[in-house]
Amino acid sequence: MKEKLFIGVFWLGAAKLIINFLALISTIILARLLTPEDFGLVAIVLALLAIIEAVTDLSLASALIHIKEPSEEHFHTAWSLNLTRGVFLAFIFWLSSEFIANYYHDVRLTNIMWIISGSILISGFTNPKMVVLTKKLIFWQEFVVTVSQKLMSVIVSVVFAFLFRSYWALIAGVITSQLVGVLVSYLIISYKPKFTYLHLRDIWSFSIWLTLGKIVNTLNWKFDQLLIGSQLGSKSLGFYTVGDNLAGLPTREAIQPLENTLFPGFSHIAEDKERLRNAYVKSQTLITAIALPLGIGFAAISYPLVLLLMGAKWLPSVQVIQVISCIYVLQTIGSQVHPIAMAVGKTKTLFYRDMLNFIIRLPIIIGGLFYFGLMGVIFGRAISGSISLLINMHLISKMLGISIWEQVNSNARAIASVLGMAYFLLVIQTNASFESSSTFELALQVIGMVLSAFLVYAGLNLLLWLLMNKPSGPESELLKVLTTVLKKFKRFE
Repeated sequence: MKEKLFIGVFWLGAAKLIINFLALISTIILARLLTPEDFGLVAIVLALLAIIEAVTDLSLASALIHIKEPSEEHFHTAWSLNLTRGVFLAFIFWLSSEFIANYYHDVRLTNIMWIISGSILISGFTNPKMVVLTKKLIFWQEFVVTVSQKLMSVIVSVVFAFLFRSYWALIAGVITSQLVGVLVSYLIISYKPKFTYLHLRDIWSFSIWLTLGKIVNTLNWKFDQLLIGSQLGSKSLGFYTVGDNLAGLPTREAIQPLENTLFPGFSHIAEDKERLRNAYVKSQTLITAIALPLGIGFAAISYPLVLLLMGAKWLPSVQVIQVISCIYVLQTIGSQVHPIAMAVGKTKTLFYRDMLNFIIRLPIIIGGLFYFGLMGVIFGRAISGSISLLINMHLISKMLGISIWEQVNSNARAIASVLGMAYFLLVIQTNASFESSSTFELALQVIGMVLSAFLVYAGLNLLLWLLMNKPSGPESELLKVLTTVLKKFKRFE
C-alpha cells in the first residue's frame, strides 16, 4: 500500500507542480492586465458560490469510497443526486442575482451570477465513477483532469484578458474549468448514467455530517470576504483575496498531493489502531517538514516577490500574505484530523469541530474588521487559526492517543530549522533596496534568497537529525525512498 501511495503522491505532486506553474503565470499576466477591483468583484460571486455549494454538498465521492463494494446503482444514485443539486443551485443562483447586485450596489454582479449559474449546472453532470480508481489507490486520473482543467482555464482567461481587459476573463476561466473537468471525466472512465435514488439512504447516512460540516466550514472561511466587500469595497477585497490565495499557494499545493492519498490509505488500515497511529505520525511529520519551509519562506520573501511578479500596485497584499501564510503553515500540524476522522467514521466529530471554529472565529473577524479594518481581519485570522490548531491537535489526541506535546515534539527538528531559516532571510533583507533594483536584479535577489534559504533549512535539519542519533522521521523515510530508487536505477543500468 505504501508503494501505491508513493505513486499516487507522484501523480498528484506532478499535477500540482504543473498547476502551480500555470497558476503563477496566469496570476502574473492577469494581475498586470486587470485591476484589484476586477478581482474583488469576481471574488464576491465566487465566495457566494462556495457558500451555496457547501450548503448543498453531499460528499458523494467520500461516501462511495467509504462503501466497501459500491454497486452500479450506488453510482447511478450519486450521479442523480449531483445532477439534482446542480439544477437546484443554478436556479437559486440565477434567482438571487438582482438581490445581490442591489446589496453590493453594483449592477455588474447580476450578469456575472447569471453566467456562473451555467457553470453550476455543468458541474452537475460530473462522472461519479472516477472514484473507482481513487478507491483502488490509483491517482493518474486526477493528474489528467486537474491539469487539463487548469491549462484550458488559463488559456481562455489570458486570451479574454488581452482582448477585453475586463473581469470577464476571470469568469471565462471558471466556466472553462468546469466544462473541461466534466468532459475529461467521461473520457477517462466510461459511464452511462441512469436517474435513480435507490441507494439514497446508504450514501446520505455517511455524508450527512460531512455536508453539515462543509456548510459551517465554508461559511467560516468565506464570510470574511463578503464582509470586506460590503464594508471596505471591492478594491480592498481584491488585495485580500489575491493575498489570501497566494499565501496558501505554496503550502496547500505542495502538501495536497500527499493529503489527497491519506483518506483512502487510512481507510485500508482503520481497524488496526496501532498501524493507523504510526501511519498518521509518519505522514503528519512529513507534511509539516515540507510545509514549514515553503510557507514561512514564502512569507519572508513576499515583498520582493510581489514587487517582481505583480508590480507595485499589489504591494498592499504583502501584509496579507505574510500573516496568513504563517497561519496556513502552523495549521498543517493538525490538518490530518480530517482524513483520520473520515477513515474511522467520526464524521460527526468533524461537524462539531467546524461549528466550534465558526463560533470562535465569527466574533473575532467581525470585531477586527469594524475596529481595525483590513488588518483587523488579518490578525483576527491569525488568532482564530491558532485556536483552530489546538482544537485539531486535541481531537487527534482523543482519536489516536497521541498527546499534544507528542504532536509538537515529533516536528521539533522542522520547527527549529525553519526558525533558523526565517532569521537568515530577515537578516539578509535588512539592508536590501528592492525598489531601486531593476527587474533583472530583483529576479536575481529573489532566486538567491530562495536557494540560500533551502540550503539553510536542509542543513539545519540534517545537523539536528544527526545530533539526535538519526531518529525515525521524514529524514529516514526520504533515505529509504532514495535507496530504493538508486537500487532500481542500478538494476536498470
